[in-house]
Amino acid sequence: MGFFANLFKKKPKNDKYQMGLHKSKSSFDNLKKLLDESDSIDDDLFDSIEDLLISADIGVDTVLFFTNELRKEVEKQGFETPNQLSELIVDKLFEIYLKGEFVDTTLRFDENKTNVYLFVGVNGVGKTTTIGKLAKQYKDLGKKVLMVAGDTFRAGAIEQLEVWSKRAGVDFYKKEAGVDPSSVIHDALIDAVNKKYDLVLVDTAGRLQNKVNLMNELSKMKRVIQKLLPDSPQETLLVIDATTGQNGMNQAHVFNEATDLSGIVLTKLDGTAKGGIVLAIRHLYNLPIKYVGLGEKIDDLVPFDIENYIYNLFKGFF
Repeated sequence: MGFFANLFKKKPKNDKYQMGLHKSKSSFDNLKKLLDESDSIDDDLFDSIEDLLISADIGVDTVLFFTNELRKEVEKQGFETPNQLSELIVDKLFEIYLKGEFVDTTLRFDENKTNVYLFVGVNGVGKTTTIGKLAKQYKDLGKKVLMVAGDTFRAGAIEQLEVWSKRAGVDFYKKEAGVDPSSVIHDALIDAVNKKYDLVLVDTAGRLQNKVNLMNELSKMKRVIQKLLPDSPQETLLVIDATTGQNGMNQAHVFNEATDLSGIVLTKLDGTAKGGIVLAIRHLYNLPIKYVGLGEKIDDLVPFDIENYIYNLFKGFF
């Protein structure tokens, strides 16, 4: 059994992953069925593997790269029967995510400083919910947390975030709707430093305008933050709704070009059969998935774990 496939001997445990990935697992169960029912390793088999992985939303570019690597390894090792591909497929998917390096999925947190996490992404992806859930986690760790309403444009955005601040039991900073978001962030950070907050979570407007406007807006926010706190933001996180599939990939492309992202929060992974977006984002944009949403409860936002992810997608393969 290959190095990465040894994970199935360890059987990493996380019930949230098991429950949250049950829809995505169905796509990979079909892959196991395909290997079991195929008689030989040929072009038809590779085409069918490609179709299945594309349907799981791994993305055409990533799938073509993957099957090309698979073909080369099959030829190199002289595999003859489709079932021999099971371990190799798992190994190669691991390699796509890891890219030969350690992927740090932890959020950067500098002790004895005011940390700033900036959240970006289009409307409706779960930014507000994500901020609220993270606020609760850090509050439970004993940190002093401030949530900042930097989305001053969308109707109801300030009120929605304030509801989550109360739910999480943390403080909240706002100004009236329509105010320049950078001025809100500026004044909130002065307040946060003076009152010695450990963590400031900043919501931003989810307007996917043309890239130049988006870039200018996010650049202005970062300049304001860095003028007051030169080492911040510690994280700039793009929130993507996993159920939107390739639309989510398009968002990753635009925001990745518009600002210096540190990672991805992938929400609603439990609500889709297309969990392969995790691999596509990592392969195409070299961005780590930092957190995933695996349910609607306040504790269902969990740090991303590639071993738990692969294990629960391929459980039953071996």
